[in-house]
Amino acid sequence: MSRWARASANLPVFPWDTLAQAKATAVAHPDGVADLSVGTPVDQTPELARRALEAASNAPGYPTTWGTPALRAAIVGYLRDRWSIRGLGDQHVLPVIGTKELVAGLPLQLGLGTEDLVVIPSTAYPTYDVGARLAGCRIQLCDDPDAVAGRPSLIWINSPANPHGLIAAEPLLKRWIEFARDQGALLASDECYGEFGWDAEPASVLRPDLCEGTPENLLVLHSMSKRSNLAGYRAGFVAGDPDAVDGLLAVRKHAGLMVPAPVQAAMTAVLGDQTHVDEQRARYLRRRALLLDALIGAGFRIDHSEGSLYLWATRGEGCRVTVDWFAERGILVAPGDFYGPAGEQHVRIALTATDEQVAAAAERLVSA
Repeated sequence: MSRWARASANLPVFPWDTLAQAKATAVAHPDGVADLSVGTPVDQTPELARRALEAASNAPGYPTTWGTPALRAAIVGYLRDRWSIRGLGDQHVLPVIGTKELVAGLPLQLGLGTEDLVVIPSTAYPTYDVGARLAGCRIQLCDDPDAVAGRPSLIWINSPANPHGLIAAEPLLKRWIEFARDQGALLASDECYGEFGWDAEPASVLRPDLCEGTPENLLVLHSMSKRSNLAGYRAGFVAGDPDAVDGLLAVRKHAGLMVPAPVQAAMTAVLGDQTHVDEQRARYLRRRALLLDALIGAGFRIDHSEGSLYLWATRGEGCRVTVDWFAERGILVAPGDFYGPAGEQHVRIALTATDEQVAAAAERLVSA
């Protein structure tokens, strides 16, 4: 290993690299591949975002790390109007260069290290683990505040969850909030899939009745990638505890972590519009219904999947066996072991494919 790559020594193999053979099998299908493995949006970026980006494209100066006043106001307004979160101001919000960047960097940017414990869900987006590893933190997988062993510094929760789509019940959210405050920990709630609740309505930990009207010890993360098909723009934001936001802002100023000015303008535009979100939600709902029926007809059980952009499917066998079964039919899905040992008998099936690909996958499943 290169002496310049020591940071990578503590990281797992990049999970998608392990899908190479299954991908080759799926691609070789005579009717082509239906790729349902990655949560990458495929539908059009809203016109209002593109217009705003173009209008702001003459940007010779450096953007501000904190974001423009218009963007900060748009974030506060979105959280108020969509999520019933009151009492936030400029000091509570911060744009980020896509939320994956913040998830991976949050422990380091908070100054955590080898003495700190980070709690993450037992089945979870791998970058929570990666961020803790990069900072050298100790890690515990846990889904219940009563089962946490030790005194954590940072706690990750995710609702609706990637990969399995579970929407956390409000009593559980309250328990996590109370536990984090009791422990002096920061509760980071990844709410990037919040617009996509299907069988239940997601709630934000910053909702006043859940957090007792104060953002103390709480951060929420939101992404424009899923909500507004802006994955290529790298646009998101974090909001909550003003002390935590101020600390992140200070570090990010020094590190030059700035959302580009045209992207800030596009964010401002899409945060003020719910119509395009409703249209995208309807597309995903149609795809979900088609795949859900086809999977059940093919003998799969769908667990959780109350929200987010995935179906969490199993037929009681090792996930890599299931991945190969799909690949033989020209369908690529993600193995559940990407997301922790608890997912070893599941596969994650994404709704983020074209209508044509979803229809092709459903037809192949029906005839399986």
